[in-house]
Amino acid sequence: MIDTTIDVINKLGLHARASGKLIEVTTKFSSSIQIGKGDKLVDAKNIMSLLMLGAGKGTTLRLVIDGADEEKAREEIQTLFAAKFYEAE
Repeated sequence: MIDTTIDVINKLGLHARASGKLIEVTTKFSSSIQIGKGDKLVDAKNIMSLLMLGAGKGTTLRLVIDGADEEKAREEIQTLFAAKFYEAE
């Protein structure tokens, strides 16, 4: 199991388009993937749950991944966040 943090660094935060891109990544993996603030974790494969987080720029999120492909999932999620969801600033 991986339990780590990740920072939201893109200008608009985890809005609808960014959440959609995150779901494109998370749904490729069989691992359970949860993301949230502190102890409030939500399913990172559910767009409504992601939007309810209200994670704006500068938010530190907790990322919990458990499963056979957890390392690959972590890598791809971290790459997506680091690339600011591939959005123009």
